[in-house]
Amino acid sequence: MVEPEGPVARAGWAVRSWWLIAGMWIRSTMAYRASFVLSLVANALITFLDFTVLLLMFGHTRQLAGWTLPETAFLYATSSIALGAANVLVGSVSGLGERVRAGSLDTMLVRPAPALAQLAAERFSLRRLGRLLQALAVLGWSLTALDVHWTWDRVLMVPALLLCGTLIFCALFVGCSCVQFWWGEAAELQNSVTYGGATLLQYPPTVFAREVVAGTVFGVPLAFVNWLPALHVLGRPDPLGLPAGFRFAAPLAAALCLLAAGLAWRAGLRAYRSTGS
Repeated sequence: MVEPEGPVARAGWAVRSWWLIAGMWIRSTMAYRASFVLSLVANALITFLDFTVLLLMFGHTRQLAGWTLPETAFLYATSSIALGAANVLVGSVSGLGERVRAGSLDTMLVRPAPALAQLAAERFSLRRLGRLLQALAVLGWSLTALDVHWTWDRVLMVPALLLCGTLIFCALFVGCSCVQFWWGEAAELQNSVTYGGATLLQYPPTVFAREVVAGTVFGVPLAFVNWLPALHVLGRPDPLGLPAGFRFAAPLAAALCLLAAGLAWRAGLRAYRSTGS
């Protein structure tokens, strides 16, 4: 099969390939619907325990570092939605190290479909939607409970930060997984950046030292997932005193993260050496 020409055509073919492979796993999952429903509910309940911790905290205090429960719930929900959506789309790339060690990545490289799309859709699991659904419920509650004057720019900022946050986490999933081309046991590095980063973003930035917050802006750009956009939505001051433009820079941060992840993937493929088996 001839590879589609042009970046748009290749991107379209990658998305179609992902969907075809994911659809195969969905059909396999739905063959056991009772098991799927139970695992989905269990996943949602388990992830809700994180929010239960916040509820327990606010049972003993009215504010957390100056932030109310609805404001903190907004951070929790937006962080969890971005991570959950990225996990659904590309979470399976964490299995790259195992394929590199076993040499089974060769199978993906010779198929007429982008290897990254195949890896991202491999063993696609609908139970991952549990985290997403639970976070959407928390977001719906927080939006009704927030004491915010909803102007048009604040309304548009909410879906924009969810989209950009998802893209940033997708890039982090892929980029950190690429380390496994050289260091096969680096799966925990990906988990610390993605899941650990999402947990960090569930709490107000004023809880942490300025150095930590600065690291999420100028280091691993996690602050662009929800911290900086949320400052504009909630009308809160920036603890770092950054220019106001940083609150609207999430699309640029997402684009740069995707570019870096793409370059890391290409570099990893060039460095890959088959086991010969």
